[in-house]
Amino acid sequence: MTLVEEINKDFLEAYKAKDEAKSSVLRMLKASIQSAEKEKGSSLSDEEAARIIQKEVKQRNESIAEFKRGERPDLAEKEGAEITVLEKYLPKQMSEEEIIIQIKETITEIGATSKADMGKVMSAIMPKIAGKADGGAVSKAVNELLS
Repeated sequence: MTLVEEINKDFLEAYKAKDEAKSSVLRMLKASIQSAEKEKGSSLSDEEAARIIQKEVKQRNESIAEFKRGERPDLAEKEGAEITVLEKYLPKQMSEEEIIIQIKETITEIGATSKADMGKVMSAIMPKIAGKADGGAVSKAVNELLS
């Protein structure tokens, strides 16, 4: 079963069970996926669908930060619950230690020695860990290791 099929199945189950919170999140996710499929002109692969889910999670994390600054813990909590629903469909995220090991291997592979090589390292490592680690965290770790 593809990721999109799993999302559709879970949406129907949540809708039938009258789970408003979960069905609402999955409905928004389905709309984003359908929009991307329409733009692409064909069905999405699991990797492409996972990228859309990551984008949705990132948007909600940004919203949480804004709600906390605006002293709206109720809305921040709602966004957090939505993230929990979405994360079910993402691949297992790499730990910080696993990310650092991958970065060190990549640095050795391409022979990077300074911060000037950061772009080369990032372009080499991101395809290896796509969907399994946050790009910002990877960038920060690469920057620290090349210092």
